[in-house]
Amino acid sequence: MSKTIELPIAIGVRDLAQRMGISPIDAIKKLMLNGVMASINQTVDFDTAAIVAAEFGFDAIPEAQDEPETAEVGEVPLWRQKIANEKEADLVARPPVVTILGHVDHGKTSLLDAIRQTNVASGEAGGITQHIGAYQVEKEGRLITFLDTPGHAAFTAMRARGAQGADVVVLVVAADDGVMPQTREAIAHAKAARVPIIVALNKIDKPNANPDRVKNQLGELELVPDEWGGNTIVVPVSARQKTGITDLLASILLVADSADIRANPQGKVIGTVIESELDKSKGVIATLLVQNGTLKNGNVVVAGLSQGRLKAMFDYRGKPVPKAGPSFPVSVMGLVDVPAAGEIFEVVENERAAREIVLQRQQALKEKNTSAKMSLEDLFARFKAGELKELRLILKADVQGSLEPIVQEINQVAKNSAEIAIKVIYSETGNIGENDVMLASASKAILIGFNVQAEVAARRLAEAEGVSIRMYDIIYRLTEDIEKAVKGMLAPEFTEKVIGKANVLAVFPISKVGKIAGCRVLDGELRRNAKMRLRRAGDIVFEGDISSLKHEKEDVREVRAGFECGVGLKNFHDILVGDQMECYTLEKSG
Repeated sequence: MSKTIELPIAIGVRDLAQRMGISPIDAIKKLMLNGVMASINQTVDFDTAAIVAAEFGFDAIPEAQDEPETAEVGEVPLWRQKIANEKEADLVARPPVVTILGHVDHGKTSLLDAIRQTNVASGEAGGITQHIGAYQVEKEGRLITFLDTPGHAAFTAMRARGAQGADVVVLVVAADDGVMPQTREAIAHAKAARVPIIVALNKIDKPNANPDRVKNQLGELELVPDEWGGNTIVVPVSARQKTGITDLLASILLVADSADIRANPQGKVIGTVIESELDKSKGVIATLLVQNGTLKNGNVVVAGLSQGRLKAMFDYRGKPVPKAGPSFPVSVMGLVDVPAAGEIFEVVENERAAREIVLQRQQALKEKNTSAKMSLEDLFARFKAGELKELRLILKADVQGSLEPIVQEINQVAKNSAEIAIKVIYSETGNIGENDVMLASASKAILIGFNVQAEVAARRLAEAEGVSIRMYDIIYRLTEDIEKAVKGMLAPEFTEKVIGKANVLAVFPISKVGKIAGCRVLDGELRRNAKMRLRRAGDIVFEGDISSLKHEKEDVREVRAGFECGVGLKNFHDILVGDQMECYTLEKSG
């Protein structure tokens, strides 16, 4: 008698074997006998999994699908919040705005060029006289706006400022290369923004292209192709041969029709800064994407801390235009300062009002100084207050062998947690970089590092963006902190502050004491009650307490830069000439 087993529309070979209580090797053998070559980490569709299940006496039925997630209040882009009072009767359909993301060298630029050369609206590609970071194409009499921005860094910068400029993300994946680290990162960014994803499977003309392998990889990342019963449209294209472009544009319009992409051309004028620069001869030039209302030449605009009266407007071909409606990108002149990409712009009554708004924002920025860090404790407090629905984590680990068990442990904590939902929105190997911080900022997530370092630039950005970074070297401490956080018991987070640096010039063995380091303080000061880190050729060989601090044989509380001193380290005597010392304190984060 067959046993019933519920299976999803796509499932990994390892997971399939676990559900049936068999060895993954046995599952792989059955797949091979049925003509399917799959590794333990690959994904197979429901029909294939059902055949294997039947071989082991199981009757497979489709697993009940979860209801689609609804956007949280905090996920609504800032520009949408500002036009919430627009009347339903005044809203009309507008062109969808599309951004293209993907791994480097997978053909993002080539695809944009292919689209531009074959489908540029109202003119040939040769008519484009300047690059303004956006352009429009025409398909079946309808316009589509493409943001020609440098990948997901710009996309995330917009989201971090509440803009969310795109309605649809086209994810470019090379059919010969497959899913790569930047592909996974781009998927995480698009999912966190809750923007629908269309996959452009590029380079299908190459002899080593393997579309099925790529679709398996996408399935593992919850982008199950529609031909497998999933919700992700996968369009085979060749940017080099310019094939599949028409199908891709048709897919974009199909996805756009299922979304509520509307605006009021007569309403409040608001939009997003796509890019900006200071031209030596023309002054500030900014590319603006209008998202509601109609922007007109001569309007007074405020964008972040920049303001000014528009002196000239140009479309993506460099042609002067008097006005621009929803979803239309324009290059403008007239702003006093260079606004940041991703800033929201608005039209105000006059230049005096614009200056007052900028002055108020500058004052508020001074008072704020830096964002309060979104620590685990803060997130839990916000959850208790009903402001958040889940605890989001971004995980960076040293090796894949560390990453998988940590994700499994976190998922186990999530299963046991009734208080708060826990979700790892992105996990990857490598040190914590600026892109990770931007994703955390835009997604209101905590950054967790395991046996990795946070780059200096990433730490500075985290401080500016209010992102909490927590570092661990033991898995159970990491999961223990998350468990404590969901129970509201986590101890306050402490931030390290380096207060002094010194070089070891000599080492003195002292009987009954051990070794004392003769040092010269190079920067700041060494304090007796602070912590000390000893580095050798860049590696940390000691981290702990100071047992003694002497200046000219006298016990002292501190020694400043330019002076020499003797330093003893608690329970550590492996000190060598040439070692570097870092003295630091731990301060409770605000």
